[in-house]
Amino acid sequence: MDCIFCKIINGDIPSYKIYEDENTYAFLDIACDSYGHTLVIPKKHCKNVLDCNDKYLQAVTASVKKIAKHFVEDCGFDGVNVLNASGESAQQTVFHLHFHIIPRKSGDGLDTWALKEKFQFDLEDIHNQLKLD
Repeated sequence: MDCIFCKIINGDIPSYKIYEDENTYAFLDIACDSYGHTLVIPKKHCKNVLDCNDKYLQAVTASVKKIAKHFVEDCGFDGVNVLNASGESAQQTVFHLHFHIIPRKSGDGLDTWALKEKFQFDLEDIHNQLKLD
């Protein structure tokens, strides 16, 4: 398999491990685009949220919570952004499920919410189209 994250899990590519348990692995993003930017992945390959089995998805979200709490409670951050892209149209570029945890401090100047424009959507129509019955 030619998956960079699987190679990291297997130890073929070095990483800066933040956390590991039986089902998940978390490491620093080498992009260095923000201080402490961490990726959390399942140890079993799956493409994204849409094809990940419940066991591994639950394990990843539990690890995300544990790491996020650690960043805030033990490392002096004020909060975190937790981000995921599932699918190419959502700007996923590495096709192994991963969540980004970006530790935040008040006034750090990061803007992770790129969408600023407000659209005039008909929420009733959207609701009718998207609701689960």
